Amino acid sequence: MTRIFAEPGSFVDDALAGLVLAHADELQRVDGGVIRRAPLAEGRVAVVVGGGSGHYPAFAGYVGPGIAAGAVCGNIFSSPSAAQAFRVASAVHAGGGVLFSYGNYAGDVIHFGKAEQLLRAEGIDTRTVLVTDDIASAPAEEAARRRGIAGDLCVFRIAGAAAERGDTLDEVERLAVAANERTRTIGVAFAGCTLPGADRPLFTVPEGMMSIGLGIHGEPGIRDVPLQRADELAHTLVGLLLDDRPDTRATRVAVVVNGLGTVKYEELFVLFRFVAAELDAAGLQMVAPLCGELVTSLDMAGASVTLLWLDDELEPLWLAPVQSPALRRGAPAQLSDVPVRGAESAPLVAPSGDPPRNREASAQSHQAAAVVVRLLTVAREAVDANVESLGALDSVAGDGDHGVGMARGLGAALRAARADVEGGGGVGSALESAGAAWSDEAGGTSGALWGAALESMGGVLETSSALDATAIADAVSAARASIERLGKATLGDKTMLDAIIPFEQALRGQISAGADLGASVSAAAAAATEAAAATARLRPRLGRARPLAEKSVGHPDPGATSFALIVSTIGEEQSWA
Repeated sequence: MTRIFAEPGSFVDDALAGLVLAHADELQRVDGGVIRRAPLAEGRVAVVVGGGSGHYPAFAGYVGPGIAAGAVCGNIFSSPSAAQAFRVASAVHAGGGVLFSYGNYAGDVIHFGKAEQLLRAEGIDTRTVLVTDDIASAPAEEAARRRGIAGDLCVFRIAGAAAERGDTLDEVERLAVAANERTRTIGVAFAGCTLPGADRPLFTVPEGMMSIGLGIHGEPGIRDVPLQRADELAHTLVGLLLDDRPDTRATRVAVVVNGLGTVKYEELFVLFRFVAAELDAAGLQMVAPLCGELVTSLDMAGASVTLLWLDDELEPLWLAPVQSPALRRGAPAQLSDVPVRGAESAPLVAPSGDPPRNREASAQSHQAAAVVVRLLTVAREAVDANVESLGALDSVAGDGDHGVGMARGLGAALRAARADVEGGGGVGSALESAGAAWSDEAGGTSGALWGAALESMGGVLETSSALDATAIADAVSAARASIERLGKATLGDKTMLDAIIPFEQALRGQISAGADLGASVSAAAAAATEAAAATARLRPRLGRARPLAEKSVGHPDPGATSFALIVSTIGEEQSWA
C-alpha cells in the first residue's frame, strides 16, 4: 500500500518535484516530464523514453549521459499525452533528431505516435522503437504484439549509449531495434499493488500460489501456480526465457533481475544466485549484470528476469559509461555547471502554448457550446460517482486506473470547454478544446480515444449548417470512426466500440423512424448499456487485457461500461435536446 502521499491526484507531480530536488545537479522539470540539466551536445540524437508513472526508476530515473535525454511521465500506469511527449522532445532536441522508445501499450503508441507526427511537422526527424520483451504477453510468432516490461531498460541503455557516442539517428534506431529483438523478459507476482489513496490491491494471488507472466501496470499474471523455492523459481523463469531465445548463437548475455516494489534486495540476490547457476549450466556468460529495483510497479510483490543476448556491436554499448539518478557505470560523465537550486523547486520549462481555439461563433453555435458544458458536467458527476466501481472492473484484467483516468479526463475537458465558451467560442471549438484537454490530462488509451472523439465531433458540428439530430448523428459517426482509426479495434474485440457502434446504429435508426432527438438518444443509450453488459461474454483481443483473456470473461469491458454510463446520463438530461 502507498502510505506517503498528500493528495492521490497530485502523487505523480509531487514525486517528480521531489526527484528533481534530490537530483538537482542532474535533472530539471519540463511540462510533461524531466530532462537532463546539461543540454545535449549540438547534433546529438535525443533519446526520449517514457510511459506511465509508478515504475520508478523507470522512467525519470534513467535520464542522464549514456541513457535518455528526457523522460515523458504520465499518470500512474497511464500513458502520457501527445502534448507532453511533444514538449519533452522539443526541450531536448539538439539538431540530431529524436528517438522515442517506450513499451508497446496502446495508449503509448497512440500518444507518442501523434507526438512524432507533430515533431516531424516542425522539421524534427523523429523515429520510434517499441519495446516488446514480455514473452508472456504473446507467442513468439506474434512477437510484435508483446508488451514492454523490464526489458525497457536494455533497449533504452543501448539507444542512449549509441546516441552519447555520437551515432546518427539511423544508427541509434538500428541498434535499438537490434537490442529489442534480442531481449526477453518473464516475471512472477506474489501480490498485487495498491494505487495511492486506494484501500485494496489491484489483484490478489491465492495463498501459497504465485502468478506467472505479470505486467508492470498492476496486471496479474496469466496463470497461477504453487509457490516455488528460489532454485526452482530460477529454473522456471530462465527455462521459459531460453525456450524463447532469439535466433542467435550468442553466448554472452546482459542479465537484469528486477524487483517490482516489495520483493527487496536480499530476496533478489537469492534469486540472482540461482539465475546465475541456471545460465552457467546453459553455457551462457553474464556481462555486467544488474540486480535490484529497476522497473517497478508501485508496491507489487514480484520479480522478473530479463536476458539481452549480446554481440560485438551491443556489448560495448551495454558496458559504456552511464550517469543517471538510478543507473551509474564507468567514469562519471560531464555534468552541468548550472548552479544547483536549493530548497525551492526548479521551475518548469514553459510549454509552447497552443494557439487559441476560439473562433467567431454564431449565436446558435455559442448556445450549443453551452449545452456541451452542461452535458460534460453531468457526465463528470456520473463518472465521479462510479470511479471505484470502474476501477475495480478494470483491475480484473487491467491496471485498475480506468475510473480515475476517466474522471481526470472529464474534469479537464469540462474546464477547457467552459473556458472556451466564456471566451465566446462555439460548439466546434468547445468540443475541440475539450478533446485536446482530455487527451493531455488523462493520457492512456481511453484519454487518447475520448480526446480524438470529441475533437472529431467538434469538427463536424463546427461546419454543420444546423445543429439538428442529423448533424449530431454525423458527429457521433465521426467520433466512432476516429476511435476505430486510432484504436485499431473492431466490433467484438471487447473495447468501448462494442458499446459505441450499437449506440450509433440505434441513434440513426430512431432518427430515421422520426423520433425526436431526446427520445433517440435515450433509446440509443439503452442499446449501448445492453451492449456494454454483453461484453462480459467476450474475450479481449486487444490491449492489456488480451493476455488475461480468461480472467476477463464474465466481466464487462470497462471502456464500454463507462461509455454507456456517460450516454445514459446524457439521455436522462432531457433539457438539452
